[in-house]
Amino acid sequence: MKSLFYPILMSLLFLACGGPSSNQESDEAAGEQMAGHQHEAATEATPAKKKPASPKRAAMAMVGSNHIHIDYSSPSVRGRVIWGGLVPYDKVWSTGAHKATSINFPEPVIINGTEIPAGKYGFFTIPGKETWTVILNKNWDMHLADDYDAKEDVLRLEVTPEKLDEIQEALEYQVTPTGDNSAIISVAWEYLKISFEVKNK
Repeated sequence: MKSLFYPILMSLLFLACGGPSSNQESDEAAGEQMAGHQHEAATEATPAKKKPASPKRAAMAMVGSNHIHIDYSSPSVRGRVIWGGLVPYDKVWSTGAHKATSINFPEPVIINGTEIPAGKYGFFTIPGKETWTVILNKNWDMHLADDYDAKEDVLRLEVTPEKLDEIQEALEYQVTPTGDNSAIISVAWEYLKISFEVKNK
Protein backbone atom coordinates (compact mmCIF):
# COMPACT_ATOMS: atom_id res chain seq x y z
CA MET A 1 0.00 0.00 0.00
CA LYS A 2 2.76 2.40 0.88
CA SER A 3 4.33 1.82 -2.53
CA LEU A 4 1.08 2.92 -4.20
CA PHE A 5 0.28 5.76 -1.76
CA TYR A 6 3.46 7.77 -2.26
CA PRO A 7 3.34 7.94 -6.09
CA ILE A 8 -0.30 9.07 -5.93
CA LEU A 9 0.51 11.68 -3.29
CA MET A 10 3.44 13.04 -5.33
CA SER A 11 1.24 13.25 -8.43
CA LEU A 12 -1.40 15.25 -6.53
CA LEU A 13 1.23 17.63 -5.16
CA PHE A 14 2.67 18.12 -8.66
CA LEU A 15 -0.72 18.94 -10.11
CA ALA A 16 -1.47 21.27 -7.23
CA CYS A 17 1.78 23.15 -7.85
CA GLY A 18 1.21 23.22 -11.63
CA GLY A 19 -2.08 25.14 -11.31
CA PRO A 20 -0.71 28.29 -9.74
CA SER A 21 2.23 28.32 -12.13
CA SER A 22 -0.14 28.37 -15.11
CA ASN A 23 -2.23 31.09 -13.53
CA GLN A 24 0.87 33.17 -12.85
CA GLU A 25 1.99 32.91 -16.48
CA SER A 26 -1.48 33.96 -17.64
CA ASP A 27 -1.48 36.95 -15.30
CA GLU A 28 1.96 38.06 -16.50
CA ALA A 29 0.92 37.77 -20.15
CA ALA A 30 -2.21 39.82 -19.46
CA GLY A 31 -0.08 42.38 -17.63
CA GLU A 32 2.28 42.66 -20.58
CA GLN A 33 -0.65 43.10 -22.95
CA MET A 34 -2.14 45.78 -20.70
CA ALA A 35 1.21 47.52 -20.36
CA GLY A 36 1.65 47.43 -24.11
CA HIS A 37 -1.85 48.84 -24.62
CA GLN A 38 -1.19 51.65 -22.17
CA HIS A 39 2.11 52.43 -23.87
CA GLU A 40 0.48 52.58 -27.29
CA ALA A 41 -2.26 54.85 -25.93
CA ALA A 42 0.27 57.14 -24.34
CA THR A 43 2.43 57.42 -27.45
CA GLU A 44 -0.39 57.70 -29.96
CA ALA A 45 0.04 61.06 -31.70
CA THR A 46 -2.73 63.59 -31.10
CA PRO A 47 -3.41 65.64 -34.25
CA ALA A 48 -2.31 69.26 -33.75
CA LYS A 49 -5.04 71.87 -34.10
CA LYS A 50 -4.61 73.55 -37.48
CA LYS A 51 -3.92 77.26 -37.28
CA PRO A 52 -6.16 79.47 -39.43
CA ALA A 53 -4.52 80.83 -42.57
CA SER A 54 -5.94 84.30 -41.88
CA PRO A 55 -6.36 84.67 -38.09
CA LYS A 56 -8.52 87.37 -36.54
CA ARG A 57 -6.59 90.36 -35.27
CA ALA A 58 -7.33 93.75 -33.70
CA ALA A 59 -5.53 97.08 -33.63
CA MET A 60 -6.50 99.76 -31.15
CA ALA A 61 -5.34 102.79 -29.19
CA MET A 62 -6.66 105.51 -26.95
CA VAL A 63 -6.50 108.83 -28.77
CA GLY A 64 -7.43 111.29 -26.06
CA SER A 65 -10.73 109.93 -24.80
CA ASN A 66 -11.47 108.22 -28.13
CA HIS A 67 -10.82 104.45 -28.23
CA ILE A 68 -10.18 103.70 -31.91
CA HIS A 69 -10.61 99.97 -32.57
CA ILE A 70 -10.04 98.00 -35.79
CA ASP A 71 -11.08 94.34 -36.28
CA TYR A 72 -9.67 92.42 -39.23
CA SER A 73 -8.46 89.03 -40.46
CA SER A 74 -4.77 88.86 -41.32
CA PRO A 75 -3.72 86.86 -44.41
CA SER A 76 -0.05 86.09 -45.07
CA VAL A 77 1.98 86.44 -48.24
CA ARG A 78 3.15 82.79 -48.32
CA GLY A 79 5.18 83.37 -51.49
CA ARG A 80 2.22 84.61 -53.52
CA VAL A 81 2.01 87.60 -55.86
CA ILE A 82 -0.11 90.06 -53.87
CA TRP A 83 -0.58 93.34 -55.77
CA GLY A 84 -2.12 92.79 -59.17
CA GLY A 85 -2.38 89.08 -58.31
CA LEU A 86 -4.17 87.94 -55.18
CA VAL A 87 -5.39 91.53 -54.71
CA PRO A 88 -6.42 93.00 -58.09
CA TYR A 89 -5.71 96.61 -58.94
CA ASP A 90 -8.54 99.12 -59.22
CA LYS A 91 -11.14 96.99 -57.42
CA VAL A 92 -12.72 97.47 -53.99
CA TRP A 93 -10.90 95.29 -51.44
CA SER A 94 -11.98 94.50 -47.88
CA THR A 95 -8.33 95.06 -46.89
CA GLY A 96 -8.21 91.77 -45.02
CA ALA A 97 -9.72 88.30 -45.29
CA HIS A 98 -13.09 86.71 -44.53
CA LYS A 99 -15.37 89.39 -43.08
CA ALA A 100 -14.97 93.02 -44.05
CA THR A 101 -12.54 94.95 -41.89
CA SER A 102 -14.32 97.27 -39.44
CA ILE A 103 -13.22 100.41 -37.63
CA ASN A 104 -14.97 101.93 -34.65
CA PHE A 105 -14.86 105.54 -33.44
CA PRO A 106 -16.74 106.00 -30.14
CA GLU A 107 -16.38 109.75 -30.66
CA PRO A 108 -16.46 111.83 -33.88
CA VAL A 109 -13.20 112.23 -35.80
CA ILE A 110 -11.90 114.32 -38.67
CA ILE A 111 -10.03 112.67 -41.55
CA ASN A 112 -8.57 114.90 -44.25
CA GLY A 113 -11.01 117.68 -43.33
CA THR A 114 -14.07 115.40 -43.42
CA GLU A 115 -16.01 114.94 -40.18
CA ILE A 116 -16.83 111.29 -39.47
CA PRO A 117 -19.66 110.81 -36.94
CA ALA A 118 -19.09 108.42 -34.05
CA GLY A 119 -19.86 104.86 -35.07
CA LYS A 120 -18.63 101.65 -36.66
CA TYR A 121 -17.66 101.56 -40.34
CA GLY A 122 -16.47 99.13 -42.97
CA PHE A 123 -12.86 99.83 -43.98
CA PHE A 124 -12.15 99.27 -47.67
CA THR A 125 -9.45 100.27 -50.13
CA ILE A 126 -9.00 100.36 -53.88
CA PRO A 127 -5.32 99.51 -54.51
CA GLY A 128 -3.77 101.13 -57.56
CA LYS A 129 -0.34 100.90 -59.12
CA GLU A 130 0.51 104.44 -58.03
CA THR A 131 -2.14 105.53 -55.51
CA TRP A 132 -4.77 103.90 -53.32
CA THR A 133 -8.25 105.02 -52.31
CA VAL A 134 -9.19 104.58 -48.64
CA ILE A 135 -12.93 104.15 -48.04
CA LEU A 136 -15.11 104.24 -44.94
CA ASN A 137 -18.55 102.78 -45.54
CA LYS A 138 -21.65 102.67 -43.33
CA ASN A 139 -22.04 98.92 -43.93
CA TRP A 140 -19.39 97.03 -41.95
CA ASP A 141 -21.15 93.67 -41.50
CA MET A 142 -20.51 91.72 -44.70
CA HIS A 143 -18.34 88.97 -46.19
CA LEU A 144 -15.32 90.57 -47.87
CA ALA A 145 -16.71 93.33 -50.12
CA ASP A 146 -19.64 91.27 -51.40
CA ASP A 147 -22.32 93.77 -50.34
CA TYR A 148 -20.28 96.92 -50.80
CA ASP A 149 -22.30 99.86 -52.09
CA ALA A 150 -20.55 103.14 -52.89
CA LYS A 151 -23.75 105.01 -51.97
CA GLU A 152 -23.00 104.12 -48.33
CA ASP A 153 -19.52 105.72 -48.35
CA VAL A 154 -18.84 108.40 -45.75
CA LEU A 155 -15.22 108.95 -46.81
CA ARG A 156 -12.98 108.49 -49.84
CA LEU A 157 -9.36 109.48 -49.41
CA GLU A 158 -6.50 109.13 -51.88
CA VAL A 159 -3.16 108.06 -50.40
CA THR A 160 0.23 107.14 -51.83
CA PRO A 161 1.69 103.85 -50.57
CA GLU A 162 5.25 103.74 -49.31
CA LYS A 163 7.63 100.90 -50.05
CA LEU A 164 9.02 98.84 -47.18
CA ASP A 165 12.62 97.64 -47.02
CA GLU A 166 11.63 94.34 -45.41
CA ILE A 167 8.67 92.12 -46.12
CA GLN A 168 5.61 92.35 -43.88
CA GLU A 169 4.52 88.72 -44.09
CA ALA A 170 1.14 89.05 -42.36
CA LEU A 171 -1.19 91.96 -43.06
CA GLU A 172 -1.05 94.34 -40.12
CA TYR A 173 -3.04 97.39 -39.01
CA GLN A 174 -1.71 99.87 -36.47
CA VAL A 175 -3.22 102.83 -34.62
CA THR A 176 -0.35 105.06 -33.47
CA PRO A 177 -1.16 108.13 -31.34
CA THR A 178 0.79 111.23 -32.39
CA GLY A 179 -0.59 113.66 -29.82
CA ASP A 180 -3.37 114.11 -27.31
CA ASN A 181 -6.04 114.13 -30.01
CA SER A 182 -4.48 112.66 -33.15
CA ALA A 183 -3.20 109.35 -34.48
CA ILE A 184 -1.87 107.67 -37.61
CA ILE A 185 -3.76 104.64 -38.91
CA SER A 186 -1.61 102.40 -41.11
CA VAL A 187 -1.96 99.16 -43.06
CA ALA A 188 1.13 97.20 -44.11
CA TRP A 189 1.43 94.05 -46.18
CA GLU A 190 4.10 92.54 -48.37
CA TYR A 191 6.37 95.48 -49.32
CA LEU A 192 3.73 98.24 -49.18
CA LYS A 193 2.28 100.44 -46.45
CA ILE A 194 -0.45 103.07 -46.50
CA SER A 195 -1.26 105.52 -43.72
CA PHE A 196 -3.44 108.52 -42.93
CA GLU A 197 -4.09 110.85 -40.00
CA VAL A 198 -7.15 110.86 -37.74
CA LYS A 199 -7.99 113.72 -35.38
CA ASN A 200 -10.61 113.95 -32.66
CA LYS A 201 -13.22 116.54 -33.43
